[in-house]
Amino acid sequence: MKRQTAVSIVGDTFYINGEITYPGRSYEGHKIEGLLLNSRMVQGIFDDRNPETVSRWVYPDTGEWDAERNTREFIAAMPEWRSYGLLAFTINLQGGSPEGYSKAQPWHNSGIESDGSLNPGYIDRLTRIIDRADELGMVVILGYFYFGQDQRLTDEATVIRAVDNITGWIFDQGYTNVLVEVNNECNVRRYTHEILKPDRVYELIERVKDTIHDGRRLLVGTSYGGGKVSEENVVRSSDFLLMHGNGVSDPNRIAEMMRQAREVPGYRPMPILFNEDDHFDFNQPLNNFVAAISEYASWGYFDPGENNYCDGYQSVPTQWGINTERKQAFFEKVREIVGG
Repeated sequence: MKRQTAVSIVGDTFYINGEITYPGRSYEGHKIEGLLLNSRMVQGIFDDRNPETVSRWVYPDTGEWDAERNTREFIAAMPEWRSYGLLAFTINLQGGSPEGYSKAQPWHNSGIESDGSLNPGYIDRLTRIIDRADELGMVVILGYFYFGQDQRLTDEATVIRAVDNITGWIFDQGYTNVLVEVNNECNVRRYTHEILKPDRVYELIERVKDTIHDGRRLLVGTSYGGGKVSEENVVRSSDFLLMHGNGVSDPNRIAEMMRQAREVPGYRPMPILFNEDDHFDFNQPLNNFVAAISEYASWGYFDPGENNYCDGYQSVPTQWGINTERKQAFFEKVREIVGG
């Protein structure tokens, strides 16, 4: 199957279809070409298979939850995101908190079954989203596992089986626009399976890397919680470093994290990518977004929302358009930085 969009890495820069991203672009003296500006859109295939909690996500106009509507509206919004210069988004097979932030997670949102097989409904919705991203020239950062849902897999063997199944599915579809995030925030202590925790998650990174189809492999890494710099085992295994800015209110700390990451043993020229940061202040001369690019790191917007329906891109039911002042400010900042 001939695909239209292929992502690659050369040193610490991203390329799409053999051309460096944002070619020739700089912003206030900072190099932008080669970055991958992105947004956390993890609920694009969300569903809740727990009948006791599904009523939490009903659309106010219908009084029902509708997973198909959610994905349709996601796909309809994608061209507008792209028109501002956004090149990538993160979507997860086990989503994220549909409340923005949560402790207990009683809902059942997993595109992976207990035996490591893939749920057909989730995969159908994901296929449509990645297909559209391919048409639009966008990159998908695909997360495999999320804390609070990983316990739905029976044991470590099924986690490994799931990794193989997802990776194989990506190759079977012929996708060349997918970056893999093995799991969201591997150092969060709520993971059930040891292989998803910091000491061993590199094993899954290596497993994805070792899967070769027609001489090609996937590009892969994993993320840490807000303010955490990647550890040596992950740095040595990863193709790119994923970081989060949640909890980091001082933009200078964002810049410091970049400098520290490049000092971790095993670091070599490779992209550093924030794909989750819930700080905004886009009208200020210094904010987390600007701090990241000042140290040549890509940045990703995480908007948990402010009201129940649902200002951000994390809470469900999600409004996927650019429908709030905060979303508009983010996308306008993207346009300003990349030059339209």
